[in-house]
Amino acid sequence: MGRLMGISISTYSSISPLFLLFHLLSLYPLPCLSAQNESSFIGVTIGTSVSNLLSPTDLVSFLKAQQITHVRLYDADSSLLSSLANTGIKVLVGVPNNELIALGSSTTTASAWVTRHIVPYIPSTEISGIAVGDEVPNSLPSALPVLLPALQSLRNAVLSNNLSIPVSTPLPFSLVQDPFPPSQSFFNNSLTQSFIIPLLGFLSNNSSPLMVNLYPYYAFMQSKGVVPLDNALFKPLPPSLEMVDTNTLLHYTNVYDAMIDAVHFSMKNLNFTGIPVIVTETGWPSYGDHSVEPYATKDNADTYNSNLVKHILEHSGTPSHPEFTSSVYVYELFNEDLRPGPISEANWGLFYGNGTPVYLLHVSGTGGFLANDTTNQTFCVASDEADIKAVQAALDWACGPGRANCSEIQPGESCYNPNDVRSHASYAFNSYYQMQGRGSGSCYFQGAGVVTTTDPSHGSCVFPGSKLLGSTSNTGSNTNQTASNNGSSMFKIRKGEKNYSKQVLSLILSIMMSFSLATSNFWS
Repeated sequence: MGRLMGISISTYSSISPLFLLFHLLSLYPLPCLSAQNESSFIGVTIGTSVSNLLSPTDLVSFLKAQQITHVRLYDADSSLLSSLANTGIKVLVGVPNNELIALGSSTTTASAWVTRHIVPYIPSTEISGIAVGDEVPNSLPSALPVLLPALQSLRNAVLSNNLSIPVSTPLPFSLVQDPFPPSQSFFNNSLTQSFIIPLLGFLSNNSSPLMVNLYPYYAFMQSKGVVPLDNALFKPLPPSLEMVDTNTLLHYTNVYDAMIDAVHFSMKNLNFTGIPVIVTETGWPSYGDHSVEPYATKDNADTYNSNLVKHILEHSGTPSHPEFTSSVYVYELFNEDLRPGPISEANWGLFYGNGTPVYLLHVSGTGGFLANDTTNQTFCVASDEADIKAVQAALDWACGPGRANCSEIQPGESCYNPNDVRSHASYAFNSYYQMQGRGSGSCYFQGAGVVTTTDPSHGSCVFPGSKLLGSTSNTGSNTNQTASNNGSSMFKIRKGEKNYSKQVLSLILSIMMSFSLATSNFWS
């Protein structure tokens, strides 16, 4: 992951202020043109510089629970590739920069790499492409002479195994010079003849996409106020404030589209057309050193990624290519808290390493897409993907040591039916989640829980945190009572009712469960 600053300040100095885990998640297929005739998609990148990262099995369960169908890996991790088998999740496999010299220097080594890292997992694991290196012109320029040979050797190895997997390399957007107006953009002249033209020829001849990492966040930060924040965040602007390409008279309502069109025009200016663009990284940091990165906030990260998702799902393309919506990988799934460098480097994730959201995307109409939230109401329920034994163990913990309010799932109570493990676990998980103030990590349950914005209440069973609680009558023994967020009460004995024996029985059962599970160390 490079995320190197991608747009020069001088470029924007002459511009006036005229200038979305998920669904990411089934990731609504969108009609578009591409080399592989696939629909546009929204995916996520998965970095691994995370303390207490989920195990490969738990990580895949998490991806499935979030209905994430496309991921980009930065290496060919065998455990994760094996765990992704038969999931339907498409994987863009990465080749680390430190392997480029060996792969570009020896066709035998490249063939062995494909034999070892790709062939064993096909077709169970759906490998959608190979991303060779990452921002090599900036991050490892010494390896640039061997990058194209590595691409060619890997492509030949793929073909020799009768596979049709595209091979490309993620480029930094900084290779594009003078990106506005897009129609006047061009690639870095110093690399045009030696690298860019041969690369584009390779991509065109092999029906592979041009991969690019682009960040409106850095475009905004480097512009020193010339690029409006709203333009970088996809916020609507009045027509008088839209960016206009004076050569094409195309209007640009956001920086993202302008950057993609700058890539298209840069290729066109070298007489290459029809090569699809895939955005292999984009995102916004949720936290940073506010003395130097004051716009790295959760609100801005939420706004950018939510609007990005909506923008892609609208499949309206860009002003110069309305017929083509580029697929995109959101950087990134988890906060990589072990990454060195500025504070913001560790805060690009949509989720913490334990699977709880850093913030909730506000994207209506996309189901559970990355735990999106349009109501500021969230609930914790049992994952349909989790093993039933894991759900039962988590239920036992929640109603025992977790001190969740499980009285309503006892026989005869309002949430007893349906009488099955997942239904009871959903109520118990949510009780604990709400009791903990919906805090970080409180809906993990070793992968058995998942955050949702859909109110799981049904019939007379009203879940803690539901708006229905305010309008539910207090008459009858089925009225649901919610433990307070400070956890001060595990059970609520209803005023005027003589249910003390039931409450005492529940408390005794809870104590017994606590003893039996005290040494299980289920919850960490």
